[in-house]
Amino acid sequence: MSVTYDDSVGVEVSSDSFWEVGNYKRTVKRIDDGHRLCSDLMNCLHERARIEKAYAQQLTEWARRWRQLVEKGPQYGTVEKAWMAFMSEAERVSELHLEVKASLMNDDFEKIKNWQKEAFHKQMMGGFKETKEAEDGFRKAQKPWAKKLKEVEAAKKAHHAACKEEKLAISREANSKADPSLNPEQLKKLQDKIEKCKQDVLKTREKYEKSLKELDQGTPQYMENMEQVFEQCQQFEEKRLRFFREVLLEVQKHLDLSNVAGYKAIYHDLEQSIRAADAVEDLRWFRANHGPGMAMNWPQFEEWSADLNRTLSRREKKKATDGVTLTGINQTGDQSLPSKPSSVSSYEKTQSYPTDWSDDESNNPFSSTDANGDSNPFDDDATSGTEVRVRALYDYEGQEHDELSFKAGDELTKMEDEDEQGWCKGRLDNGQVGLYPANYVEAIQ
Repeated sequence: MSVTYDDSVGVEVSSDSFWEVGNYKRTVKRIDDGHRLCSDLMNCLHERARIEKAYAQQLTEWARRWRQLVEKGPQYGTVEKAWMAFMSEAERVSELHLEVKASLMNDDFEKIKNWQKEAFHKQMMGGFKETKEAEDGFRKAQKPWAKKLKEVEAAKKAHHAACKEEKLAISREANSKADPSLNPEQLKKLQDKIEKCKQDVLKTREKYEKSLKELDQGTPQYMENMEQVFEQCQQFEEKRLRFFREVLLEVQKHLDLSNVAGYKAIYHDLEQSIRAADAVEDLRWFRANHGPGMAMNWPQFEEWSADLNRTLSRREKKKATDGVTLTGINQTGDQSLPSKPSSVSSYEKTQSYPTDWSDDESNNPFSSTDANGDSNPFDDDATSGTEVRVRALYDYEGQEHDELSFKAGDELTKMEDEDEQGWCKGRLDNGQVGLYPANYVEAIQ
């Protein structure tokens, strides 16, 4: 093995063996790699947490937008509830993915960060204390053996040089015998040279063998010392590997929603909501609220009377500008009542749809243009009629038989716009049609 050993400069090796001088550096480098791998794992989890958060936000936004579209659309009854269940599913799944994001960052990321800080100690001059200790341990274990190895290399070099010189001397002496011009004295010098070279070969060989023997004697101790330092590095790396395995198992548990009871419940509830959709019930509801099942004030013969005349001339009596005293008012709050969800009806969701359903961009009412632009398929059709859903701001008790009575917060349908006297014609959800003060209600947005 041809090597040079220098504590300050480093070494050159002739093979890839761990026992070669300086080849311990790969084991030492593994300590620095362990610190970098901790940082890489943290970056990996941080990126996954961002993905989880973005997905949760997209689910929430999707659910909010489509909830509004379905609420404004013409679907009603139990099928509407089944459709809306998908938006509830998205919101609940969004919450679970936000929990995953929180677990990755608050539990796993922080755990790796703290372990890295505790396992690797930075030095003021750069590098880690653990790296320097391993480096020093290997150098100390290797230095005596490397010194003997250097002596062996020097003895080998000297012996090989002596052998070369002996061979050259023998060659010269053989060539001189064929040269008649050489005198006996010159021949004797060549022979003496051969003898001296042989002596040098014996001496260098003896020294070479002695140094090699000393190296062999020191090899077991060298191997023991090197293995001791190597085992310390192995134990340090074993801690990191076991820690990584532990953390990765925790990450797997955080990502595996299939074992989360709440996740299974989401889709159980979604299935129940869909199965609860009942076409017969929806048709019965529509018949009762918007079909032949509605109540009707059928026209009947009425005798003329002063009271009836007074009713017909109401608009002359009740002018909004005359400062009349309104009766039957119970103000329950501020001028505007908070909006509340209302049951969906065909009157508030009147709109036209294409007769054919197609996935083609030109016909699909749910294409990107319709879903986000002005031609939303669930937007109210301004030309569909004058009926508008309104909500009562105050209680009102009808003073005449053709006036409606309602409570603050009740919803009804305005059938005609306000006249010049401040009265509107409307219809309650039970089908009763009559008049009411226009300033007692507000339009439902």
